[in-house]
This record gives sequence, structure tokens and C-alpha cells, in this order.
Amino acid sequence: MTNAFPPEVSDRICKHMNKDHVDSVIFYATHYAGMTNVTTAEMVKIDHQGMDLNVQVNDTIQPVRIAFEHELADAKDAHHTLVEMLKQS
Repeated sequence: MTNAFPPEVSDRICKHMNKDHVDSVIFYATHYAGMTNVTTAEMVKIDHQGMDLNVQVNDTIQPVRIAFEHELADAKDAHHTLVEMLKQS
């Protein structure tokens, strides 16, 4: 499968998540990456296989990659998958 996420789609999703759902991005870091003491987190990229986050723990920013359970087909699939990841907690 080719990457269904051109840079403008990834940028749009990340901008939305960072502006309106930072609590969800922090949740992905703590629940799916097992990070503790997270101060804040930022989604920097999303593609058909996973998402890249910059996670701040105390005073250190750490890059984190979270893989999806399936390859995403498009932006709509990304939306549904991100919501489902929240519900699975």
C-alpha cells in the first residue's frame, strides 16, 4: 500500500489534534507508548502505519513512534482509528 497521507493531510490532522485534543495525544503517549510523567505531547506526523509524537517528560522531549494495528486507508480511517484507540482504554 502506498502512503495515503500526503504531507498536507498529515499536517491537517496533527494541527487539529494538537489544537483541540492535546489530552488525547498525551493519552496515546501514556497508554500506547507506556510513558510516565508526561508533561505534554505533540503529534508531529501521521501516516498509514502509525503516528510520531514529541513527548515531554519533565524537561526532556522524547520522540515516540506508535504503530497502528492495521494500515490506514485514508484520513477518515485515521479519524476512526484514533477514536477507537481512545475507547479501548
